[in-house]
Amino acid sequence: MSRVCDICGKRAQNGNNVSHANNKTHKLWQPNLQSVRHQENGEVKTVRACAKCIKDGKVIKPGWAAKAE
Repeated sequence: MSRVCDICGKRAQNGNNVSHANNKTHKLWQPNLQSVRHQENGEVKTVRACAKCIKDGKVIKPGWAAKAE
């Protein structure tokens, strides 16, 4: 299973760790993905969403949709 946010499509980014001696080693930064239940069109699904999408309210949790209206 790939590490991609189902909401925004955020993926891993790569680059270099650079030491004080300017040695470079490869580094991979992974998104902070969480498995959460998401309600979409009256259907409840489990999605892998990044923490940013959860905080921004892009993930609608079941039971919260009725309270938000």
